[in-house]
Order: sequence, then structure tokens, then C-alpha cells
Amino acid sequence: MALNGKVVLLDKLEKLIQTLSEQHPGFKGSFYVTDVTDHKAVEESVSQAVQEAGHIDILINNAGLALGAPARFPELSIADIVTMNNTNVNGYMFMTHAVLNQAMLRRDGGVGTILNITSTTALEAPPFPGEAVYHANKALQEAFTNALRNELTETNIRVLALRPGVVATHFHEQRVGFDKGMYDEFMKGFQPLLSEDVASAAVFMLSQPLNRSIKALDVSQLAQGKKKGQADMCKAQRSLNVFDRKWNERNPQ
Repeated sequence: MALNGKVVLLDKLEKLIQTLSEQHPGFKGSFYVTDVTDHKAVEESVSQAVQEAGHIDILINNAGLALGAPARFPELSIADIVTMNNTNVNGYMFMTHAVLNQAMLRRDGGVGTILNITSTTALEAPPFPGEAVYHANKALQEAFTNALRNELTETNIRVLALRPGVVATHFHEQRVGFDKGMYDEFMKGFQPLLSEDVASAAVFMLSQPLNRSIKALDVSQLAQGKKKGQADMCKAQRSLNVFDRKWNERNPQ
């Protein structure tokens, strides 16, 4: 359990449950350590969750990783390619398959919401080397989301896609092999999203009434600051290929 930061992750989850319990009396939370690349492990965890909670109303597929940057595709190890494909593709499909069959489709002909966290990179070619597999995975997630939405016609199951831009999390540190210099260079000149930004966007999508579906939402980087009277719509990431790396210089906090 001490490998790959698992102890740290479990500690964070335990603290989150404790905080939510203190803020919301009566709240009950649980977490299950699961390898999403193992379909049997996924099915067992989903079964356990259903037995404990009674039903699953919302599934958020968010497990994902990129490895090997800035190595080009032919320079990647086969092990890294397999790990990314298994996590980013099989993980989404295994979890969705289990939740649909063990929970959502068993309730009134199909009830629930599936929110797939994809990426702005799913629709645009990346401007930097080292992520051919990851970006192909994200494009596949978009195709899976769209096809699944169509296949679940005549149910009350919504299938949504949330596409964040660059987020300052463990993901980007791991993407460059925890090389701080490479990480800082990539983030130079603009303020990336925080996990809270992505979470608030997810809450917005999920809080809509069942007769309203925000099928997809792009969330790009926020500027570090803005001048008085300046519109919030200006963003440091204009598109996947264009970063305004002079934003912080023009708009100091």
C-alpha cells in the first residue's frame, strides 16, 4: 500500500470523509481501493458499493494518467503504452459496464448520470511531444461518451463529458517524470486550473434537472488575475495550441 503514493491518497480520502461528516451531520462516506484495469476488481468494488449504498446515482470516471513525456511515441516503452491504454480506456469502460449492469439499469428501466472527465486535448492536436497515447485515449473517451449516450436512449441515464485544460495536480508532475524544471517550464507565464475549478464545473453539470443535459463542457485555464473592470471571459489558454504566456506579466495580482 505504500507504493505510488497510495498511502497519501488513502489519507486524503479519510480526511475528506471526516470533513464532510463534520460539515453535514448524517453524511456517510466510504471509499474502495480498486485497480480500474482489473475488471473483476472493479465489479467487486461496485457490488460492495451497491450493497452499502443501495444504489449508484452518479458515476464520475476520472481515473487517468500520462507517462513518458516528452518522449515521442516510438521512444515510449511498451509498458507505459499498455499502462495508459489500460487505465484511460479499459478503466472507463470496466467501471461504466459494472455500474450500468449492477445499478443504473436495474432501477426503473435506467436512471442515473455518467460524467466522463475527458480533456480539451480530446478534440485538438497537442502542441508538444510525448502524449500521443494519452491524447488518443482522450479522443476515444469522447467517442465512447457519444456512442454510449446514443445507446442509452429510452432510459433516464445522462452521459456527459467534462473537458478540463491544464490542471495543477499530481497528473502533470507524473507526466514529466516528476522533473520540476520541466513542470515549471510547462506552466510558465500562466495560472493553471486548480482541482476546485474542475470540481465546481462538475457540480454545475450534475446539478441540472434531469430534463436538462449539458452534454459537454470545456474548462480552460483561468488568468492569474484581472484588472479592475476586466471581463472574466479572457483566458490564458486561448486554445490547446495557444497559451498566452504573457498574461501574468500584463495582469499582476
